[in-house]
Amino acid sequence: MSTSSETSPKTSRIPRVPFWAQILLGLVLGVLLGWIAKSGDIGWLVTTLGKIGELFVQLLKLAVAPLVFFAIVVSITNLRQVNNAARLATRTLLWFMVTSLIAVAIGMAIGLVTNPGAGTGLTPADGSKPDHAGTWIDFLTGIIPTDIITPFTELQVLQIVFMAAVVGIAALQLGEKAEPVLKLSRSALELLQKALWWVIRLAPLGTVGLIGNAIATYGWNLIGKYATFTVDIYVGCALVMFGVYPLLLATVAKVNPLQFFRGAWPAIQLAFVSRSSVGTMPVTQKVTERLGVPKEYASFAVPFGSTTKMDGCASIYPALAAIFIAQIFDVHLGIADYVLIAFVSVIGSAATAGLTGATVMLTLTLSTLGLPLAGVGLLMAIDPILDMMRTATNVAGQVVVPILVSAKEKILDRDAYASATSVGLDGDAGTAAAAEEAEQKVSVPAPAAG
Repeated sequence: MSTSSETSPKTSRIPRVPFWAQILLGLVLGVLLGWIAKSGDIGWLVTTLGKIGELFVQLLKLAVAPLVFFAIVVSITNLRQVNNAARLATRTLLWFMVTSLIAVAIGMAIGLVTNPGAGTGLTPADGSKPDHAGTWIDFLTGIIPTDIITPFTELQVLQIVFMAAVVGIAALQLGEKAEPVLKLSRSALELLQKALWWVIRLAPLGTVGLIGNAIATYGWNLIGKYATFTVDIYVGCALVMFGVYPLLLATVAKVNPLQFFRGAWPAIQLAFVSRSSVGTMPVTQKVTERLGVPKEYASFAVPFGSTTKMDGCASIYPALAAIFIAQIFDVHLGIADYVLIAFVSVIGSAATAGLTGATVMLTLTLSTLGLPLAGVGLLMAIDPILDMMRTATNVAGQVVVPILVSAKEKILDRDAYASATSVGLDGDAGTAAAAEEAEQKVSVPAPAAG
């Protein structure tokens, strides 16, 4: 009796579009729609793009205050699970300072070579004094809140960090007595990260709105006036991100720099779009852990870096902006002024607080140098376009430093680093790798073999 062989049904997998590809598609679509809106003077399209981008940023900001608070509390208490916690924290801070100094030096060098304020056609009359300016007195006194409610309602991130640090340190001192509070904090943090992952899934749509609105609102003509300055910012950030960081990874951590970008790219691209280091923090922490940094240390270093580690916003940008504004207002900067720029960049970087824009840091730098604060108004129009590259550089540095420290402390999982990919990073933060991979596939019957 002959038996007919039957071909068992097979399944073919339809992969989801990778997260990076969704972001890239959003960038292209945003530029296209922005150009159409600008060239055709389509008011409703400009408004729609603006609202889409605005809603995305608002959703990110909605979670910022509680996320920062609980992340800092949990990250400080997690240090007790790490050997040599004090040394890890000290080395992290030192590397923050070292990389900031390198970044500000690159920014000043580019500014001195290119003279970004020359030939722009801009004059002091084109500037306007900002509504709020940062000074050292405001910076120092503004760290301590007057009450526990206002920092959360007015999103005073530095004050939130201060309160969280106090709670975290006190919890360490109390030990087991503080465990109920820590358990609540860990649960709240997981809940916030879960909700924020839903927002992050909307990043491709937010990209369309943010990029499209920037092109439609500012156009290429305005960018042309700031061409040298804009190129300087992008070149400076690129030198740090693709030059300094890979060099440090290769020489200090002794790891493959290309593998770093393979693993960290989801966080870098989300930072570019969202312009928020804090909003990107869940992704930043996830890629940092996937690159072999122990979770206990990463949960301290990443939240700490998201509010204080700003090579783009606090080093390259204020250095170039100070030179740009000084040239517009015909003010000569001497050696002492450049030393002050470096000092402000290293010490005052926390003033940026991981939120979109770096106006506070810029006004802090200008007031320290005695430059006219009206110069800030010259850069406000172009700021969203600059902020994308600045924030991407910030986040890249927030991943690099924990890797450097982990490598020097011999706690870096080099096998995990070598195998890190971006697969599954568009899923929920708490899922396992296998679950994430399965989530990205849809099974459908394949046609029978003929």
